[in-house]
Amino acid sequence: MLIGVPKEIKNHEYRIGLTPAAVKEFVTHGHRVMVETNGGLAIGFTDEMYEAAGASIAATPEAIFAEAEMIVKVKEPQPDECKMLRKGQTLYTYLHLAPDPTQTELLVESGATCIAYETVTDDRGGLPLLAPMSEVAGRMSVQAGAHYLEIAHGGSGTLLGGVPGVAPGKVLVIGGGVVGTNAAKMALGLGADVTILDRSLPRLRQLDDIFNGRIKTVFSTVDAIEHYSSKADLVVGAVLIPGAAAPKLLNREQIRAMKPGSVLVDVAIDQGGCFETSKATTHQDPVYTVDEVVHYCVANMPGGVARTSTMALNNATLPFGLALANKGPAQAMLDDPHLMAGLNVHEGKVTYKAVVDALGEQLDLTYVPAADALRG
Repeated sequence: MLIGVPKEIKNHEYRIGLTPAAVKEFVTHGHRVMVETNGGLAIGFTDEMYEAAGASIAATPEAIFAEAEMIVKVKEPQPDECKMLRKGQTLYTYLHLAPDPTQTELLVESGATCIAYETVTDDRGGLPLLAPMSEVAGRMSVQAGAHYLEIAHGGSGTLLGGVPGVAPGKVLVIGGGVVGTNAAKMALGLGADVTILDRSLPRLRQLDDIFNGRIKTVFSTVDAIEHYSSKADLVVGAVLIPGAAAPKLLNREQIRAMKPGSVLVDVAIDQGGCFETSKATTHQDPVYTVDEVVHYCVANMPGGVARTSTMALNNATLPFGLALANKGPAQAMLDDPHLMAGLNVHEGKVTYKAVVDALGEQLDLTYVPAADALRG
């Protein structure tokens, strides 16, 4: 199979779909790889490194999309990229379709087979291709929040760790999954006063054991969110419904009741955001203020630490990518229900129910189960 790796074109996105080491794995398995020139240069992966791994270098993205049988990316394809996709071609990347009708419509029109990293599952009920970026984003959320709490950046001037004689800042993490756990680790490491809210009592028990009672674990209710957000210096939105639009957990009135200069970091922004006042931002222009509360809603947070993120992502995506190339996409997915869970669009059909639930009426979509779509 011919695998194509275009350079990412989203604002300040420096990650790349395959590292030179991953390219070597595909080549060792008998596949060919094309990488767009300077695709990984910003994070230290030169064209020479890719050529040494066995890849050929393409001068333009058009050359890659025209020739490759499988396109491997990081972020969702931008409109110009969607228009270059075609029937018989496989796209393997993050998609986040539920809050994005434009991308969904373009992918349906393309006829391509589109596999979303974020909905591939494992036998423990996890999301193995989302997890590494969730780990990065969770850790970055506190790093970013601490930065924007500085008064020069619009924050209240609070140091999360405090100092002897001055109480530490209060961090509220809404959601106790991978993002929330990693956010709590970072906040605790800085010396903050940390509270996690979650609706799963078994998960709260796990978190209490993980942190040995050093953080507060609270069952998530409307009242609890309202109470703890009003006292927090930093709130991290870390909720996820796989493949679906994120629920809105803080409304405008509750945000207005927060302390002036407090910071919201919405890690769920890729799925539409979990705060009513959230709107996607970029690394170039990451924050805005509503009702004296600073909002950080960067839609590709891990792109800020692109080298670490690329290597972590490749560790997770490579085995599934090799299966797609070795067996062919349809057979690989039919053989592996966890990989098949990643199929969102196939030859004009939407095969992920949460996307249809979110956009079906707006785009006149009908849900077709992935197995039925693959078998024709």
